[in-house]
Amino acid sequence: MSGLYTHLVSNVLFPLQERLKHHDTVNVRRQMEASQWWPAERIAALQVDRLKTFLTDIGTHVPYYRELFATRGFDPQTITSTADLQALPFLTKAIIKQNSDALRAADAHGLARFNTGGSSGEPLIFFIGTERVTHDVAAKWRATRWWDVDIGDPEIVVWGSPIELGTQDRVRFLRDKLMRTELLPAFEMSDSRVEAFIARIREMRPKMVFGYPSAISHIAGYAEKKGIRLDDLGVKVVFVTSERLYDHQREVISRIFACPVANGYGGRDAGFIAHACPSGSMHITAEDVIVEIVDATGKVLPNGQSGEIVVTHLATRDYPFVRYRTGDVGVLSDDACPCGRGLPVLSEIQGRSTDFVISADGTVMHGLALIYVLRDIPGVASFKIVQETTQLTTVFVEPGKLFESDDIGRIEAGLKRRLGDSVTIDVKVVDVVPAEASGKFRYVISRVAV
Repeated sequence: MSGLYTHLVSNVLFPLQERLKHHDTVNVRRQMEASQWWPAERIAALQVDRLKTFLTDIGTHVPYYRELFATRGFDPQTITSTADLQALPFLTKAIIKQNSDALRAADAHGLARFNTGGSSGEPLIFFIGTERVTHDVAAKWRATRWWDVDIGDPEIVVWGSPIELGTQDRVRFLRDKLMRTELLPAFEMSDSRVEAFIARIREMRPKMVFGYPSAISHIAGYAEKKGIRLDDLGVKVVFVTSERLYDHQREVISRIFACPVANGYGGRDAGFIAHACPSGSMHITAEDVIVEIVDATGKVLPNGQSGEIVVTHLATRDYPFVRYRTGDVGVLSDDACPCGRGLPVLSEIQGRSTDFVISADGTVMHGLALIYVLRDIPGVASFKIVQETTQLTTVFVEPGKLFESDDIGRIEAGLKRRLGDSVTIDVKVVDVVPAEASGKFRYVISRVAV
């Protein structure tokens, strides 16, 4: 790890911040750094013990699961294997919407409200407790340390969530300064903005760049086109997440920044599921997360077969995610990683891709800039945005129970603010949002070349 200041931040300032927030992050990370080297059998035994405790807890305190367990005659104390989860039904976005209050533990307090469009474009509102936040931060912290990067090392974050972009108050600004992390907003990717990003990256000389693969690869490609070097900064790793990482993105990022690209898989709903190690494997955060792969009928598939990724997060007792269907497709591996970690491996992850869109004045924006317009409208059940030309964007909307006629105007106005007043926004209210010919779903599609 680099420098006395990094040591001060990672060992004093950040732990102090976490204690003030009543988060046990440092201890959880230390436990994870020990358990990652356990043999697979010992990690599996830990999962069973934690699963039994977790299900017993939510069966007592969470109304939805208390009723479900009673109806099915399910006793968490009889659990002997993670396979016993198969006695429980899947959790879906629709179920969460229908049982939002019943999924909250009766003794939960201090829950944070989150919403996400998800990879299907189906908006979801849910809640996260302190334990979940603590364990997710610890999991990410452990993963970045695999790459010899610690909290306190200079970091550039290329991100676009309104949660992050809307909280740049004095406290947040001071904290980021102390932690040496800086946020670059990924929504607007005009040439002038990208040039400013590159100049700031060169000035800061970060040890790690973190963010969307589409945005970072766009920055790298622009730097290459303009002949601006980013390979002389000493960046140790570019950590990407929130979207599918494509091979061409990995290649250009790695070549331009002259460092490895580490993928992270997960989301606000399902948590930090897996992270790449320097040996190239996507290790599941098995201390907290149980992953099942299921076919179209819901049957659990053996390792090596492709199916939907289903997640049980063991640090979600305040608002449980049990057998949560992510909508993503992946493959579990039987192979041990040469790095020596006993954590299970996701050998393949599919799904979740986001296009850039281009406004009428030529501004390049991250596709999520449009997603946030729709996902916060309660009456929108699901959606797909198709940018046909710079002057025409079609929006397919599946209305929910709360849908109002005024919502069409809100969608049109919101997208015009992003794309330009001259752009025609054609909102089509449909019974079912159409999928692609391949059967995959993309919630933002741009037919305009960047």
